[in-house]
Amino acid sequence: MGKVYLVGGGPGDPDLLTIKAYKLLQSADVVLYDALINKDILNITKPDCLKMYVGKRDSRHTLPQEEINELLYKFAGVYDKIVRLKGGDPFVFGRGGEELMFLRERGVEVEVVPGITSAVAAPSSALIPITHREVASSFAVVTGHPNRGINWADFVKVDTLIILMGVKNRQKIAKELIDAGRDPDQPVAFIEKATTPYQREVFTTLRELSQNPPEVNTPAVMVVGEVVGLGNLVGALAEQSITLL
Repeated sequence: MGKVYLVGGGPGDPDLLTIKAYKLLQSADVVLYDALINKDILNITKPDCLKMYVGKRDSRHTLPQEEINELLYKFAGVYDKIVRLKGGDPFVFGRGGEELMFLRERGVEVEVVPGITSAVAAPSSALIPITHREVASSFAVVTGHPNRGINWADFVKVDTLIILMGVKNRQKIAKELIDAGRDPDQPVAFIEKATTPYQREVFTTLRELSQNPPEVNTPAVMVVGEVVGLGNLVGALAEQSITLL
């Protein structure tokens, strides 16, 4: 019986892979990869590695999760080293826990290799500090998936909200946060394709987002909180410095 590695592929930039993830990809017999994996990362694999796309985007699923679980189990019976490559970190909205439990229950050895989640990398790459002394001492990572039924009132007092999979539902999220008591003038940022050459930031406020939401492309991380203003200020100062030079 082979061994399955649940590997975090990081936020997009191949240079942000962990060394352990890099080494595993070099020696893997099989790689099952998700939609948000940078294709350059797949070039790390050896020539005879079997690479299979099993990604999910919005409501478009290549395979149901149950079939992915079965595939991992099947491959473990044939190959020595199977890498399940996920965007970000395997345990941050990546269903890594489901795969771990399924395989362990069937006697398959599993190792988890953490990755850098976009929840942290995206704000950082946009120069937005998630926490900042005297501005933000708490943060929460929340799914914005429209089918998850989040009670946004639970997050009103969290200083920085980082919302994944929230682009499609962004106007509704903003309305619910305002209705729950969040300041409508609080700044909001969307970071598209974070850490890649195609990164783009969109800045707005909860009020504007609830009334006239700006165009945002997926994948993007949504950040709500006063720290967004700090990031915007740093960016403006950087542009001013370049202009002066």
